[in-house]
Amino acid sequence: MFRKWYTLAILVLIYIPIAIDATVLHVAVPSLTLALGASGNELLWIIDIYSLVMAGMVLPMGALGDRIGYKRLTLIGSSLFGAASLAAAFSTQASELIAARALLAVGAAMIVPATLAGIRGTFNNERERGIALGIWVAVGSGGAAFGPLVGGMLLEHYYWGSVFLINLPIIALVLLFTTFCIPRQPVQRAQTLNLTQALMLIAAILLLVLAAKTSLKANSNLMLVLGALISGGLLMALFIRSQLRASAPMIDLTLFTHRIILTGVLMALTAMITLVGFELLMAQELQFVHGFTPLEAGLFMLPLMLACSFSGPAAGALVGRFGLRKVATLGMALSALSFYGLAMTDMANQRAVAWGWMILLGLSAATALLASTAAIMSAAPKEKATAAGAIETMAYELGAGMGIAIFGMILSHSFSGSIELPTELPATLMAQASASINEALLVAQQLSPALGEQVVNAANVAFKQSHSAVLSVASAMLLVLTAGVWFALRPVKKPVN
Repeated sequence: MFRKWYTLAILVLIYIPIAIDATVLHVAVPSLTLALGASGNELLWIIDIYSLVMAGMVLPMGALGDRIGYKRLTLIGSSLFGAASLAAAFSTQASELIAARALLAVGAAMIVPATLAGIRGTFNNERERGIALGIWVAVGSGGAAFGPLVGGMLLEHYYWGSVFLINLPIIALVLLFTTFCIPRQPVQRAQTLNLTQALMLIAAILLLVLAAKTSLKANSNLMLVLGALISGGLLMALFIRSQLRASAPMIDLTLFTHRIILTGVLMALTAMITLVGFELLMAQELQFVHGFTPLEAGLFMLPLMLACSFSGPAAGALVGRFGLRKVATLGMALSALSFYGLAMTDMANQRAVAWGWMILLGLSAATALLASTAAIMSAAPKEKATAAGAIETMAYELGAGMGIAIFGMILSHSFSGSIELPTELPATLMAQASASINEALLVAQQLSPALGEQVVNAANVAFKQSHSAVLSVASAMLLVLTAGVWFALRPVKKPVN
């Protein structure tokens, strides 16, 4: 009787570091800048490579679990995740850390479907399965929400690599318990993996993100931008073509022709983009501009984390009472209002106001996420429920990666255009200092105290202006989406016979 529950405990235990690693580096940007000398662009890749790779790999890894069983997939994924954590902790260059984070994502992409398959296979009773899935969702959302706080606590006392080393004892326990406590499962040898299609999708996403990031940089390489854009576009076109022709596609693209499912996907993408992007932006401003320690930055964002973690049940009740259309529209509208309020708020001197807006953002964005899930799963035919769930998972992970990329691109472009550096600064250093606030601080360390202080002050002013500009743009985008959601989720009048 108790075996199913300690199986759940093992599956939840391994899911904890997966969820935390998605956001744990948000407060580590200053530490990574100093330790690795990473540029602003490299920092964005370090953080968002995890979600972008995971978005492309999670579906074929689920098929691999069907072929070899979720116990073996858990063991393989956990081993890879542990090895990648060790490599990440002792990286000496930004490129090494980016590669290690990509491997972490592959391991995570194995573990997530393995945990879901384990729950599905262990709990036959529908009520018990619902409880188990509720625990799994709470761990996932809570881990991601509290990632910055965990990172801040570790960085307060240890070096930046400690955020990865904490994974190792958990991995060791999971490998031990999984080996001896979880039974083997039946396998499906005929299940296709679609690894080639997954790699094609990942390559297309990364090339398109590279083109977008490079295009917004000052003095960007036009040939690199065009090459990445054309290559990414061609690979994405080939991927879509292969999905439409495949007898067992990795993603059922026909589901996107349903307006409610498409609206749900756009809502999930947007909600994750705004939440994750804001978290990263906030962590940088608090530390770079206002001098917060990583722990203080994590604690400052605690209201947002708590609001995201505990609003799920309330959002579900609201959807049941008032309907999907009203709740989804209200969630998007309040998110837009929250971003506008945060754009007008001085984070250092108006803390209570900032916390109020963050609580509203957490509640409204989490409500929008719940509404997006309800839209996707309620509109999908029963025989395509698994495919719809896969699309939802991809939307969440892709949204997290895109949030970092999009917010980072807009911030970088705005920062470069608004910073006013001292005229006596050499041209090469001026170009570097204009790229991002972390690079401006690296430049300031190379100068005389007086000139360095001028560079720091100019960078702080430019970042505050850019912060307001980015959040204002996000608010406007959400307002447009709010109107789109209201019309897209309208009831369709049945023709009169």
